[in-house]
Amino acid sequence: MHKVFLGLAVVVSAAAATAASDQSDVMATVTRFADSFNKGDTAAVAATCAGETSILDEFPPHEWHGAGACSRWMNDYNADAEKNGITDGAVTLDKPTHVDVSADRAYVVVPANYSFKQRGKPVKETGSILTVVLKKGEGGWRMIGWSWPKH
Repeated sequence: MHKVFLGLAVVVSAAAATAASDQSDVMATVTRFADSFNKGDTAAVAATCAGETSILDEFPPHEWHGAGACSRWMNDYNADAEKNGITDGAVTLDKPTHVDVSADRAYVVVPANYSFKQRGKPVKETGSILTVVLKKGEGGWRMIGWSWPKH
C-alpha cells in the first residue's frame, strides 16, 4: 500500500511540475510579445505568433487574421501611430489573473497598461486587459489569438 501512495505522489508531483513549467513558458511568450512591441521589433512580435493568428485591437482596421496577421497588425499600428503623432508606445503587463493550460492550448488574461506620447505629451491608458490564446507546437508556445479592449 505504501508503494501505491508513493507512486501516486510521484505522478502528482510530476504533473504539477509540468503544469508550472507550461504556465511559465506560456507567460514567457506573452512577455516576449510585449517586450518586442516596446522595442518596435516587428520581426520579434511576429515570432511570438503562430502562422495563423486572429487579433482584435482598438485602432483601424480593428481586426487582423490569417497568415502574417501579427506583422500586418504591427505595420498598421505603426501607420496609425504616425498618423496620430504617437511615439514611445509601451505596454506594461501586470500579474496575470488567468494562465490556464489544457494540453497544447493556453488561455491567458493579464491586466495591462499602455503609455505613449501624443504630439510630445505623455498619455497613459490604464486598466486594459490583454487576453491571449496560445498553442504549443514544435517551436514552443505561439499566440493564435489575442485581443486588447481599450479601457
